[in-house]
Amino acid sequence: MTCEGCSGAVERVLNKNKDKIETFSINLKDQRVKVKSALSADEVLEMIKKTGKDTEHVSTTLC
Repeated sequence: MTCEGCSGAVERVLNKNKDKIETFSINLKDQRVKVKSALSADEVLEMIKKTGKDTEHVSTTLC
């Protein structure tokens, strides 16, 4: 994500799956997306990959 268009694409794909995602936040400056969901990290990455953007798993916190 290098521009607002990129972050907008990520936001749209996550909003389309809002029934599976509790919350998310996008930090364009750091090029990171934080997602709170019962989905696995791999499932969230696959969802974001639909935007055509490169994705990388940084960390997972289980509550």
